[in-house]
Amino acid sequence: MAGKRVAVVGTGANGAAFGADLIHAGLDVTFVEQWPAHIEAMRARGLRVEMPDEAITTAVRVFHLCEMAALRHSFDIVLIGVKAYDTRWTCELIKPFVARDGLVVGLQNGMTLDDIASIVGPERTIGAVIEVAGSMFEPGVVVRQTPPSGTWFGIGAYDDTTRGREGEIVEVLRHAGTVEIKDDIRSAKWMKLVVNAAEFLPSAILNLPLAEAVKVAGIHDVMIASGREALRTALALGHDLVPILGETRIEANDPDHHATALLDAVLTGWTHPDTLVTVLQDWTKGRRAEVDEINGLVVREQAKLGGETPVNAKLVDIAQRIERGELKPDPSNADLLRSIL
Repeated sequence: MAGKRVAVVGTGANGAAFGADLIHAGLDVTFVEQWPAHIEAMRARGLRVEMPDEAITTAVRVFHLCEMAALRHSFDIVLIGVKAYDTRWTCELIKPFVARDGLVVGLQNGMTLDDIASIVGPERTIGAVIEVAGSMFEPGVVVRQTPPSGTWFGIGAYDDTTRGREGEIVEVLRHAGTVEIKDDIRSAKWMKLVVNAAEFLPSAILNLPLAEAVKVAGIHDVMIASGREALRTALALGHDLVPILGETRIEANDPDHHATALLDAVLTGWTHPDTLVTVLQDWTKGRRAEVDEINGLVVREQAKLGGETPVNAKLVDIAQRIERGELKPDPSNADLLRSIL
């Protein structure tokens, strides 16, 4: 990677932490961020990443979105870390700065592959699945519950135009976690979406850490039902059951069990006692969450097929009520969630 330039666009908890890992590995990394207070804090004090066994402060080079016009060079690799709903405009912003033979990777939840490729081109698009636990509530400070040794990436080409170049991304991201090349990145991303559909909304609606939410009577059943709907939708769309999160075995004849196994893998391997799902983090900050991009996507895609996903549809309805201010995230919503089944 000598001489190659890397941009991390969207340096929240995940993007910032991964970027710091790359800087410590000696890579040329530029942050691009939209939160002014976060930028000011990093410029003044560096980026502090607090992990279970250590805290590391890293000096970073960071640009605000409005400063992008001052850049005079291109990037060989661009890592996109913004919310899924911000993908399209972010790619339009960074497109003039992507090298002709550069690669753009969405380190995001949701199915952003086609959005990225439609703007920067399939020949510059690499897909990714990530699993990491972290949060950021204070500007310039990331709480990373899973250090690089516990972080997992799946990397795959968008189509044949980038097939064979996955190793260029592996070489970069190996400094931030364990990396695998996935031949079918779309299916892999749907497998992760199954997990996200199961865990995000039930936990956030209860305003509880994931480890506590899953212990509330009946909530694990709601999570499993949501994940199974998502997995059936993925299969109906033509995707396959593929292993993610470092697993190698798939019970292809039992998709319902596989949906349960995916959720349980995250609950046991990546969930800490105080882990807050990203939806709850966003609501706590007063931000819109990726409701439409995860559970809402399941509902829309199944509807296109002529089917229904009643559990996900009801979860989306409750989440939208919260985002409209009609309902508050609270443990008292447990009865509302249980009534879904």
